Amino acid sequence: MFRTAAARLVPLAAAVLVAVIALPASAEVVDPAPIGPHQYFYGFVNGQTGHATIKMACFGPVFPGQTGHPIAGQTVEVRPAAISPSAASIGYTGGGGTSIAVDLGDPSTVARALALRYYGVKAEIPVTATLPCYGSGKVTFTPVPTSWTARQATITVDFVGQP
Repeated sequence: MFRTAAARLVPLAAAVLVAVIALPASAEVVDPAPIGPHQYFYGFVNGQTGHATIKMACFGPVFPGQTGHPIAGQTVEVRPAAISPSAASIGYTGGGGTSIAVDLGDPSTVARALALRYYGVKAEIPVTATLPCYGSGKVTFTPVPTSWTARQATITVDFVGQP
């Protein structure tokens, strides 16, 4: 009986080992999954998590302080992250976070329009947002509801006027 059980487990163990080895080391989950408490996450702007560009509809010569609206088709999203204390841009949902509010730096942007509830689901940056035509800024991803253990993720962005 012992040999029979062992004989059945060896092929199963081999199959599991082959499946684990075949996975790339950097595989990440991008299927929609609900955001929940006690989770680390990355924020993305137009597919970038380190330094991103937001294209702006600013026509003619651009002057200091000029604002405009983002070009359609640009997105923000969040994805789960492994624990990495060295990465400053990683956020943490804390004890109660079940969604992520995205702040583009425009106080008129309604937070609900950019409240992300699932990992891997892109939300379009509203073309009604008023942002700088050029320069740099920050997009902040804040866990909601917040708690004393929650931590924002922040991405530096460049605003680039498109002719």
